Amino acid sequence: MPGLLRGLARTALVAGTATAVSNRVSRRQAGRWAAEEAEYAPPPPPPPPPAGYGEGYGGGAPGADTIDQLRQLGELRSQGILTQEEFDAQKRRILGS
Repeated sequence: MPGLLRGLARTALVAGTATAVSNRVSRRQAGRWAAEEAEYAPPPPPPPPPAGYGEGYGGGAPGADTIDQLRQLGELRSQGILTQEEFDAQKRRILGS
C-alpha cells in the first residue's frame, strides 16, 4: 500500500508540474501574439470633429469665422486679386444668400 501511495503522489506531482509549465507557455505565447497583432493593426480612426465645427458657412447669423472670411475677401479685393464681381459672389456664398 505505501508503494501505491508513493506512485500516486509522484504521478500527481509530475502532472501538476506539467500543467503549470503548459499554462505558463500558453500565457507567454498569447502575450507575444497580442503584441505582434497590435504592431500590425491599422491605426485607430481619427476622432470626430468638435461640436459646432464648420458652422457659420451658410445661413444664420454671421459668426466670428464668417467675419474673418469677409475681412480676408475684402483684403483680396483691395489688393486687386479679386474683382468686384468675384468678391460679391464669394460674399453671397459665405453669407448664404
